[in-house]
Amino acid sequence: MNRLAGEQSPYLLQHASNPVDWWPWGEEAMREAKRRDVPVLLSVGYSSCHWCHVMAHESFEDATTAAYMNRHFVNIKVDREERPDVDAVYMEAVQAATGHGGWPMTVFLNADGEPFYFGTYFPPAPRQGMPSFAQVLEGVTSAWTERRDEVSEVAARIVGELAGRSLAQGGDGVPGDEELAQALLGLTREYDERSGGFGGAPKFPPSMVLEFLLRHHGRTGAEGALQMAADTCEAMARGGIYDQLGGGFARYSVDREWVVPHFEKMLYDNALLCRVYAHLWRATGSDLARRVALETADFIVRELRTGEGGFASALDADSEERGEGDEASGRHVEGAFYVWTPAQLRSVLGDADGEFAARYFGVTEEGTFEEGASVLQLPLGEGVEDAERVEGVRRRLREARDERPRPGRDDKVVAAWNGLAIAALAETGAYFDRPDLVERATEAADLLVRLHMDDAARLARTSRDGVAGANAGVLEDYADVAEGFLALAGVTGEGAWLEFAGFLLDIVLDQFVARDGEGGRGTLYDTAHDAERLIRRPQDPTDNATPSGWTAAAGALLSYAAHTGSARHRAAAEGALGVVKALGPRVPRFIGWGLAVAEAVLDGPREIAVVGPSLGPVGDVRTAELHRTALLATAPGAVVAAGTPGSDEFPLLADRPLVAGQAAAYVCRHFVCAAPTTEVATLRSELGGFNR
Repeated sequence: MNRLAGEQSPYLLQHASNPVDWWPWGEEAMREAKRRDVPVLLSVGYSSCHWCHVMAHESFEDATTAAYMNRHFVNIKVDREERPDVDAVYMEAVQAATGHGGWPMTVFLNADGEPFYFGTYFPPAPRQGMPSFAQVLEGVTSAWTERRDEVSEVAARIVGELAGRSLAQGGDGVPGDEELAQALLGLTREYDERSGGFGGAPKFPPSMVLEFLLRHHGRTGAEGALQMAADTCEAMARGGIYDQLGGGFARYSVDREWVVPHFEKMLYDNALLCRVYAHLWRATGSDLARRVALETADFIVRELRTGEGGFASALDADSEERGEGDEASGRHVEGAFYVWTPAQLRSVLGDADGEFAARYFGVTEEGTFEEGASVLQLPLGEGVEDAERVEGVRRRLREARDERPRPGRDDKVVAAWNGLAIAALAETGAYFDRPDLVERATEAADLLVRLHMDDAARLARTSRDGVAGANAGVLEDYADVAEGFLALAGVTGEGAWLEFAGFLLDIVLDQFVARDGEGGRGTLYDTAHDAERLIRRPQDPTDNATPSGWTAAAGALLSYAAHTGSARHRAAAEGALGVVKALGPRVPRFIGWGLAVAEAVLDGPREIAVVGPSLGPVGDVRTAELHRTALLATAPGAVVAAGTPGSDEFPLLADRPLVAGQAAAYVCRHFVCAAPTTEVATLRSELGGFNR
């Protein structure tokens, strides 16, 4: 019996009609494996994963394969986005055993959850040196029934090796100028001067590294750091990884030139990149950065916002293909929604504008993708064509594309990723006078408080259709939601968001920081002390697709300490950064957010209090100008509190009077405060930033 029909995850529901007798993760499935004396087949993926769909169609929908799986295994299906802890533990085992990882992930376990054989995608027939899935199933069954002692020995050894990988401590001391300079040098060596970004294909948007480069420039004035960030952002924005019609970024590029993306669009990528481009504009005034930040924010709101006010996880890479006559083919193809042929352009735009669009967007007869289709790019750059004509072409193509079958949407709300989106939308709205974006950020924050937080401020990892999921939040949920709340507090002047962030960060200190005997100073775990026990407690300080829970917690703890003066939170942030001191000079590409937080520590971070007669959209003009100038500061990690004199909304506003009856800004760092100023130009010179 397939048991997924009652699950909340869209990914699990995609498999609810499979002939495989799937179980959700849990003790009941493990007990069944022990009762039947069979191994567990654990399959982990997510709803917008292209190869997960391929393996499902080839194997899990096949009656013969399913019958064999049902006879010889207890089969468990896991959504990695819903259970990042389960995914992390077994992915670590897969990578250690095979040297690589990815999704779908296929792991064979005993009834105690101990893994003994691993893989990712397996084809239905042997291919390119890979065994078929049927061969794998038969081989595992044979080993289980005929060589059980060997299987048990392998499982015990793997569990022992994983246990030995635990970090004894975060590190020793906060990164200083030397470590950050070494990290910058390492990034320079890996930088792709021709195409931007770092390394070769496949190439992922280096969001957190870009934040480090922008903060490093903000603190030191290093032009090389700013140039790498600006050139990478321009290359991505002109490439096929960026949706030239609808805004928003795909997950990664399969080539080093950013031309052909893997077409799935994730909330976390777009939230992080929206913030990066807004911060690049803050540093340089770049028109391209402004456009991309706003288009990405609008994409998030338009395509990912749910009916409850949160933001959905992802859009699928695949959608239904249309034939030349625009008839439905019934076949789901990667990128079908996004790619164009010259003939399709002409059919929508006519011959003249069709030829213009082909040249402008780099659409060729040969194609840049598959079967003669091309991904839209901006190979000629911007500003070389009539802007009105370009916008008209864009609009008509967008309207025509909207008639195509749309990619599927995973509409579960993930707490951590919504925290990232709240920060991005709040700041982008504030920078570009878009109060609607701030409102959308506030609505998402309201949803997290109302639905994801219980009376003890414990977070649920996910929700869907207004119902909280059963899985507990992990460290990244607490850290990223706190980050979003802190950004929202600075933008809105509403101290309640600072208070909510404090509740979450107190839980981080109580539930996720290592206790005596568990690790050294600064050690953090990805799951709470009272979370479900797996074969290993997951713990990873490196930044990958998103900031790790470890470095995200360090950043949120630091900002909260700057707001409140809490020595306990400051000490925890500095302790967590010890691992950045150790890893930053060696692997800077994989600890970018940790390096960005370290820049904030070295700069203070600065604490800015803006007091005025009134705050808000119809408030005092000078207060609003000072507040906006404070938000636009390029000083790394600066925190902003704004309100009226005597307000108890923020600790930073205490004892901050008006100056000669006028709105004033107070700036402090390292326990030293500058004289208050009523002048925008003076405040800007203290904090840095493009002169707007």
